[in-house]
Amino acid sequence: MTPSTPKGLERHPAAEMYAREYKAGQLSRREFMTRATALGISAAAAYSLIGLSPAQAEAHMQTPPMGGSLRIQMEVRALKDPRTYDWSQMANVTRGFLEYLVESRADGSFHGVLLEGWEANEDASVYTLRVRPGVKWNNGDDFTAADVAANFMGWCDSTVEGNSMAARMGGLVDPDTGVAREGAIEIVDDMTVRLNFPASDITLIAGVADYPAAVQHRDLIGTNPLDHGVGTGAYRVTDYEVGVQARLERNPDHEYWGNAYLDEVSFIDLGQDPAAWFAGAEADEFDMTYETVGEFVDLFSAIGWTQSEVVTAATVVIRPNQNNAPYDNPMVRKAIQLAVDTQVCLDLGINGQGITAEHHHVCPIHPEYAELPPLTVDKDAAYAMLQESGHADHVFEIVSIDDDYRRNTTDAVAAQLRDAGFNVERTVIPGSTFWNDWTTYPFSSTNWNHRELGVIILNLAYRTGVAWNEFAYSNPEFDALLDQANGILDADARRVVMADLERILQEDAVTLQPYWRSLFRHHKPEVINADMHPKFEVNIHYLGIAA
Repeated sequence: MTPSTPKGLERHPAAEMYAREYKAGQLSRREFMTRATALGISAAAAYSLIGLSPAQAEAHMQTPPMGGSLRIQMEVRALKDPRTYDWSQMANVTRGFLEYLVESRADGSFHGVLLEGWEANEDASVYTLRVRPGVKWNNGDDFTAADVAANFMGWCDSTVEGNSMAARMGGLVDPDTGVAREGAIEIVDDMTVRLNFPASDITLIAGVADYPAAVQHRDLIGTNPLDHGVGTGAYRVTDYEVGVQARLERNPDHEYWGNAYLDEVSFIDLGQDPAAWFAGAEADEFDMTYETVGEFVDLFSAIGWTQSEVVTAATVVIRPNQNNAPYDNPMVRKAIQLAVDTQVCLDLGINGQGITAEHHHVCPIHPEYAELPPLTVDKDAAYAMLQESGHADHVFEIVSIDDDYRRNTTDAVAAQLRDAGFNVERTVIPGSTFWNDWTTYPFSSTNWNHRELGVIILNLAYRTGVAWNEFAYSNPEFDALLDQANGILDADARRVVMADLERILQEDAVTLQPYWRSLFRHHKPEVINADMHPKFEVNIHYLGIAA
């Protein structure tokens, strides 16, 4: 398969500690794999540490036959500078030619793609990245450490509007200048880059495995990849029409470093309505869903398509934006939170296909999750608090996209607020326009992808001033505690700080975050390696059609 299990560290003190915790029943296998491989332990070595066969590192992949065409149902969105990608669908198209340093897999492990491997020092303050040899750009240039360093420089540039990668770079970014710290990114030789953090940082590898971390040529940082098509992957885009389709074919002019199987892949945009997706499946318009939701999970299975399910930290938030009155008033936010039963949102929003959450955006699947006291729902107390705030006459307009689970979940929130006495107006906006302003609506719902660590979610969404902070939330105490948590390798120790972070988010009533989603995908039985990814990733290099 491509990429093969990379070379990596065989031992690391922290990884050995994690292995002991796993054997003592204190960690799940997924948690162990995430922690160990993030430090540079190869997946094969990580499995060996816990007494399993190294073959487990590749066990989820089959080797498809060569050739064939595949059609995937998925929204086709306008592309832009990858650092500013804000939806997985964008990356799923460009992943055919723009690859990543590292990828995450469903078992929680990290694998090198354009990196052959990496090593973290004992306290995870220095990372040494080893570039995969023999990789070329499709313009004929060699892929070298200069490309890796240039991308890190671009990712660190928080002055670029919408660059969420800067929130993933932690201490590499100079808080005074908003760009990479001097000496933080060091080219050791043509095939080696060293990253020097001022303190421990456990989030780096997960950050560069996320979908906005697509690697561009060193001379093309900041450009739209659709404008030039330069990449290291096996495919090239031959057709791209927003809202209609994207088509990629194997690039005959590029000698790809790895393996790719399909001759052609098309992404077919059938809009936001899952009923249209199901009708398209019955009409043989595509072979694989991007995701399957709600009642359609059972319907796709009933027509003989193969179902794939994965338990994740994917979720929705129905959040007030604190730059807008009356949501700058904490009593109003607390009243909203007090009126909403998360179980109702789970049942009506996603057909009960998940578990309830606790309004702090850290999931039980995360290694550092801390259990807090149960939430209280009290509609009478909620309305009394709203009256005390002086905003009982306010009309609460709640905005959502016109789709299935996000619309249904937002409807469930609106109904509960009305039951509590709130004056609520619902606005439903087509997807073609909703995403233009998703971070700025005064009160709206948004979906959030799974991330491997709770601290990563908090860095991306709730830290003061970051690109994806749609809540307009700012709390210096929270930011300082998050800095502390980012540097704690041991999840048990990090959990102590996380308990305070979760408590602050609940007490500040930053958002409604009602449930964690199980994700589903369906495909025709002959499609190979199409299992649902926890982060919605589709890597067309892996896909194939059975002969």
